Amino acid sequence: MGILSPAERLIAAADPSEPVETGALTVDLGALAANWRQLAARADGAECGAVVKADGYGLGQGAVMRALVKAGCRTFFVANLLEGETARALAPDAVIYVFDGVAPGCAPRLAAAGLRPCIGSFAELEEWAATGALLGRRLEAAIHVDTGMNRLGFPPGDAAEAAARSSGVAPTLIMSHFLSAQLPDAPVNDRQIAAFDAARAHFPGVPASIAASSGVFLPQRPHFNLVRPGYALYGGNPTPGAANPMRPVARLSARIVSVRDLAVGDTVGYDGVFMAQRPTRVATIGAGYADGLPISATAAPGKAAGEAVVGGLRCPFVGRVSMDYVVLDVTDAPREAAQRGAWVELLGDMIEVEELASRARTIGYEVLTRLGRRYARRYLGG
Repeated sequence: MGILSPAERLIAAADPSEPVETGALTVDLGALAANWRQLAARADGAECGAVVKADGYGLGQGAVMRALVKAGCRTFFVANLLEGETARALAPDAVIYVFDGVAPGCAPRLAAAGLRPCIGSFAELEEWAATGALLGRRLEAAIHVDTGMNRLGFPPGDAAEAAARSSGVAPTLIMSHFLSAQLPDAPVNDRQIAAFDAARAHFPGVPASIAASSGVFLPQRPHFNLVRPGYALYGGNPTPGAANPMRPVARLSARIVSVRDLAVGDTVGYDGVFMAQRPTRVATIGAGYADGLPISATAAPGKAAGEAVVGGLRCPFVGRVSMDYVVLDVTDAPREAAQRGAWVELLGDMIEVEELASRARTIGYEVLTRLGRRYARRYLGG
């Protein structure tokens, strides 16, 4: 056999298990289940549900729900009717609440899927009761009280009237939502707990819930009967400013598709926002803002750029993040790790979701829920 050319050697060494995509998202379902169990243990005997809206925070509602059901979760929260119908197909025996409540005209489908809307207005209450009357039964629902978010829910002053007018439905939960639970010393937390206590007194015997991810960790321990974590399940830090108690769930990597050397004065990307100040080696990876890497992770005066880990070394984004590509400064990275075809880490052990979000001047919730559909997806432990 003759001597192989570099291209032939590359083809011969190709791993058929490698994804053809230039970006890869690995979801650790074992870590997800472990996070749920940790939150359940912290809930002082309250039931631990799970928020699986926005396609399981971008990680895949189907895989996420199956793993959580296997771990023991029996109550789920979604944003809207379509997410609820998907959840019902995935978990036929689960309790499923819909944060949107009774969107106009959706009551028959909510009832048909056995979903429980989070009702926050008298119009919704009347529509849900009327739908139940047509079906010959009182339909189950959560009663949502707004204790400060000013987004959804009955004002606390309407709680008594809401209770009086709930005879046509079957309330199974009274709920509210913290607005600053990530700040354990915020005075508004105590005010909201007090307002919620006053409102739930009008619904004796009905289970109560106010704590989402950060609320589970508040010193007041406002766990009531049910906690409903979301972000923390997926590895997000529910205690900003302190060490993250959750295990990372999402790992994101991208493949280098091109490497080149720049001379001093050469620019990179649209509008030449980066100019090389020294001889610079750059690598282009096959992921961009269409894949959920925020364009705001582009370097700006006084603001750090996003980074990727190349051969154990952090390498900054240079130039503008574009739709399909990000360019990295790999001048100081090991040559063998910064070559065409190599994989670099964007989220993982060295870069958590909060760090990527901070460098992009956004929040980890947005980073997770915008992860694109072009990634090769691999699920571990589920």
